[in-house]
Amino acid sequence: DRLATTGALFRNNFCGNALCGPSRATILTGLHSHANGFMRNGNVFDGSQTTMPKLLQDAGYQTAMFGKWHLESEPTGFDQWMVLPGQGQYYNPDFLTKDGKVRIEGHVTDITTDLALKWLDELDPKKPFLLMCQQKAPHRSWMPAPEDLALYRDGDLPEPPTLFDDYAGRAEPVTRQEMEIARHLTLHYDLVVPPTDEERKHLEGPDRDWDYLWKRMTPAQQKQWDDAFHAENEAFRRDNPQGRDRVRWAYQRYIKNYLRCIAGVDRSVGKLLAWLDAHPDVKKNTLVIYASDQGFYLGDHGWFDKRWMYEESLRMPLLMSWPGHVDAGHEVAQMTQNIDFAPTFLDLAGVPVPASMHGRSLVPLLAGKAPETWRDAIYYHYYESQATHMVASHYGVRTDRYKL
Repeated sequence: DRLATTGALFRNNFCGNALCGPSRATILTGLHSHANGFMRNGNVFDGSQTTMPKLLQDAGYQTAMFGKWHLESEPTGFDQWMVLPGQGQYYNPDFLTKDGKVRIEGHVTDITTDLALKWLDELDPKKPFLLMCQQKAPHRSWMPAPEDLALYRDGDLPEPPTLFDDYAGRAEPVTRQEMEIARHLTLHYDLVVPPTDEERKHLEGPDRDWDYLWKRMTPAQQKQWDDAFHAENEAFRRDNPQGRDRVRWAYQRYIKNYLRCIAGVDRSVGKLLAWLDAHPDVKKNTLVIYASDQGFYLGDHGWFDKRWMYEESLRMPLLMSWPGHVDAGHEVAQMTQNIDFAPTFLDLAGVPVPASMHGRSLVPLLAGKAPETWRDAIYYHYYESQATHMVASHYGVRTDRYKL
């Protein structure tokens, strides 16, 4: 909210492939997935290709990456980096560095932020910088920091109107996905109900990782976690809800832990803004960008996860704040996309934007001067067919009014 009121809110920002790794590859390169080569999770990003951090680095920028990377290869174009292996862990996470793997005690959101703040403290004040502070939260398995576990305990949160969607009138593949709260959220791994001894004999899928998640915690962390959920879990075991009541229970557990993770991200943003407030000479020359890698289903259509070209996962949050340069409360209505991030940052830095990039600089839109030739459609392509969550590959275009 602070970023939105002090800067620009992009109302129609979209990804080109609603999946973690592909979107991150697009942000780095300004290219759609088919051109940057990272079309699905499990691909390996080609770090030798032209990227926005490399071009800024060549222009004299100090560059750093902390947190979620998810591109399999070693980061390039960064003077310093510490990234999570794969999706990373919430508690006591491992980080990959140039010197090997290290484990840091604590919660991943706080740790990632603290690493970024430490790097900021050690900057050369005479040189510009690019800092990418990339949080794991709120990715699955939604494990909030201890200080956020008490949030939202007083009553239920509103359900989305499509929690019990029957997919009538939709294309047939929509009925064959595996991302429904009713059928696919796991009791132990996702909904953090510890397995009984009998259940432990028959664990399947992600639930088999419950013990791994639990054993990563210190005894003190385990106690905080148990104190937070024990009474609710006991009530669930006693009441044993069935049918729609069980779906509603699962939704509440899911959405509350999701929003608790979001609270940690919000606190992280606050810490970074506080650092800028304490360094006014840096603040006046720094653009702050808040974004994600795609949208997410918070019970919409009965789902969690992303992938589909439906609005909930196609849309990406995008906020930009730079007091004195971007008007406070400015809203951008034009259709923008994550291919535009790299050209925008290069344009602001005075670095020539490669003609090969698919995106366009957002600088004119930030100034309220939309070019007459601004795009009238965006392109989308999801490639990871019939894999995790069993979403069919699909592609399409979206205009201001229609989607094909």
